[in-house]
Amino acid sequence: MIDFYTAATPNGHKISIALEEMKLPYELHPIDFNEEEQKAPDFLKFSPNGRIPAIIDRNEGDFAVFESGAILIYLAEKTGQFMPSDAKGRSLVMQWLMLQMAGVGPMMGQAFVFLNYFPEKIPSVIDRYKNESARLLGVLDKRLGEAEYLAGDYSIADMATFPWASRYDMLDLDGAKLPNLLRWIDLIDARPAVETGMELPPMISADERIERAKKMLVK
Repeated sequence: MIDFYTAATPNGHKISIALEEMKLPYELHPIDFNEEEQKAPDFLKFSPNGRIPAIIDRNEGDFAVFESGAILIYLAEKTGQFMPSDAKGRSLVMQWLMLQMAGVGPMMGQAFVFLNYFPEKIPSVIDRYKNESARLLGVLDKRLGEAEYLAGDYSIADMATFPWASRYDMLDLDGAKLPNLLRWIDLIDARPAVETGMELPPMISADERIERAKKMLVK
């Protein structure tokens, strides 16, 4: 059994998708950002950066893992699924996973913040993050014109990237310029495990998400 601590965010949905795809038994523990549960001392014991997602693997001596990319790798290696065993195949998955972790997630995340949440609009900052997000999605689009999935076969790289890339429209980006990415989004979205994972915990409305984020920025 895995204890899964999460919230309705793209980073959280990476792990709910993986747990569903790998058919691992888990118990869901939603974290309430309004109550700052992610900063509680008990949570910080196993997620020292005070961020979701985090897991505790009860079958492995209560082994805790934090950071979404590290959790995906741990689960893939634990189950032997969605990660090739050969060096080249594993490296390919890791390369696209790291692009999401270091590029797509941070850039799109900052674009969301400054476009929707930040109390003042700073056009130069918004343009900087939107343009970089668009560039990175273009990199994904080019790759997906060459392969069905990011690393060739469906993998944790796709699970990590989908919850972010599928929200491209929230940045007012033109999907018509990303035909291969849209093809891939539809392909991933049709997977039953993805459909379930994207609703755990249930998504809040866009307006509520913006209001919550504004409160957190004030704090």
